[in-house]
Amino acid sequence: MSWRSSFHCSKFRHVFGKPATKEHSYDGVPITRSVHDNHYCSANPCFIAVVTECAGGGSFLVLPVHHTGRVDPQHPRVCGHSGRVLDVKWNPFDDHCIASCSEDCTVKIWDIPACGVQQNLTKARKTLIGHSRRVGLIEWHPTAENLLLSSAYDYKVLLWDVSQVGAVIRSPVRIVLRPIHHRYPSETLLLSVCFNCDGSRLAVTCKDRRIRVLDPRTGKILQVWNFKSHRASKVLYLGGLKMLLSTGCSPWNHRQVVLWDLDDLSEPLLEEDLDGSAGVLFPFYDPDTHMLYLAGKGDGNIRCYELSAEKPYLSFLMEYRSLLPQKGLGVMPKRGLDVSTCEVFRFYRLIAVKDLVEPLSMIVPRKESGIFQEDLYPLTAGNQAAMTAQEWLSGINRGPVLMSLEPGTHVTNPYPEIPARKRLVRQLSSLRFQTDPPVGAVTRANLVLMEEVEQRKCHTLVWFEPHPKQNHSYTQYTHHRGQLLQAFYRQQDEIRGLREEINQKDVKIAQLHLEIRNTRNNMRATF
Repeated sequence: MSWRSSFHCSKFRHVFGKPATKEHSYDGVPITRSVHDNHYCSANPCFIAVVTECAGGGSFLVLPVHHTGRVDPQHPRVCGHSGRVLDVKWNPFDDHCIASCSEDCTVKIWDIPACGVQQNLTKARKTLIGHSRRVGLIEWHPTAENLLLSSAYDYKVLLWDVSQVGAVIRSPVRIVLRPIHHRYPSETLLLSVCFNCDGSRLAVTCKDRRIRVLDPRTGKILQVWNFKSHRASKVLYLGGLKMLLSTGCSPWNHRQVVLWDLDDLSEPLLEEDLDGSAGVLFPFYDPDTHMLYLAGKGDGNIRCYELSAEKPYLSFLMEYRSLLPQKGLGVMPKRGLDVSTCEVFRFYRLIAVKDLVEPLSMIVPRKESGIFQEDLYPLTAGNQAAMTAQEWLSGINRGPVLMSLEPGTHVTNPYPEIPARKRLVRQLSSLRFQTDPPVGAVTRANLVLMEEVEQRKCHTLVWFEPHPKQNHSYTQYTHHRGQLLQAFYRQQDEIRGLREEINQKDVKIAQLHLEIRNTRNNMRATF
């Protein structure tokens, strides 16, 4: 079982999970009822995206991270798919770009305005058409920009370059896997995918519950696991440890976690049974701290372990427990964590029974929490690509560009600078479609208030849209931008409160009219 009696000395042994209060959660989110084994949630330091339930077509909700509390039921959504949305993933090198896949056999790339989605977004920047059945998985390349992997139920695994010219892309740059001579082998229907740290290898779990290691450039299968006592469902590369981790079940339907040597998949390094639950076990790994988190679909608990390159390999730390089951989980990148509170990991738990998205922070307690802890936050992967898509396709491999989480610290990029994309122009062009006031105002006073907020929003955008390196440091830019966004969200909350007050007053007026009418009718009946 997962409980270990031996004492393990670790600086993370006192880690604990701290759930956010309801005021700091996202309440009223209609989470999708899809039964696919995906996370249905993706987060970055600016936004959180959640796949939602809707009648006809597919949609997902994009909310600013700081816009917590009760979500308006009429909040605008990204609703350009004609089928149910199955997965969403933020671009690791562009916080305003998100990819989505759907049952309508397409993959779409969306540009999210800097101020958030202010009205329903139906026009995607790119539409990738290459699959003939529903697309279940998408994954961005970890080091090369604009490379996206997609896997569908037509037994095809395709690699796309989303920087190609045109709104519709029909030709992928690589076909990783596909049916041969009208045969549909089970190894081409993927259950999970994971790139290694430099993107030169791809680990997958397939319909036959085996693990395979591929070359994503050629599609050649390099290694196949053939261990019969473990049926894998999810797989992860453990960066820095030269190991693979898989979760699945045993022949007796006990959920398992298994560690593998990258050079030899014939025998596992460690095989451990956890419990007899039926939900899929999602693994999450932090390569900076070597901490592993295991969260089951439909469970209310999250197990925390520490991994090492030597035996016993896996050391249990603690278990977070909740009475509310999670349908999926999103993860905040390390660059979006609160280092002042010693937060080392953050989940976004999708609680479908409550229509709630609950942030859960994993915190390592320290006596002086306000000071930057260098041992908890080593250099981590940043939001800058190490190379272009063309360089990677030509055979170049590079590790991620590292950054420091300490405020005011800059790490030099060891690779040649990539020509900057004109993302500002693209964001401003997308903002042109967001300047109309939202529909649903009740009275003329409400319309006036909304117009004032739109004017303030436009003035606000003038301040934080320019590139931060023009006048201020990146830290000052981020701080100023956060203050402006929080002010904008407070204005939105005030408008929402005024709208509710107006609705209540309209109801009271209608009740008074009804009472006056009843009184007149009674007087007429008396005389």
